[in-house]
Amino acid sequence: MHPSLAPHLHNDCLQIIEELHRCHEEHPFRKFVGECNDIKRALDTCLKKEDLKRRRKNLEESRRRQKSMQEFYAEEK
Repeated sequence: MHPSLAPHLHNDCLQIIEELHRCHEEHPFRKFVGECNDIKRALDTCLKKEDLKRRRKNLEESRRRQKSMQEFYAEEK
């Protein structure tokens, strides 16, 4: 299962998302027997990389804010 494939949510994987949608449109019945599986696997890999990138960014931002708050409260004492 993957997250929402709305184009505005994914910058890095947009090409693969479009390719998967196109495959599903071109093969409405064969998609159920694995016609688009290779594209789906590529999309899963791309979304995983995108998620890890976002998580690292959020962790760095969280640590920066935490450090800033600690410095702020240290100055108040």
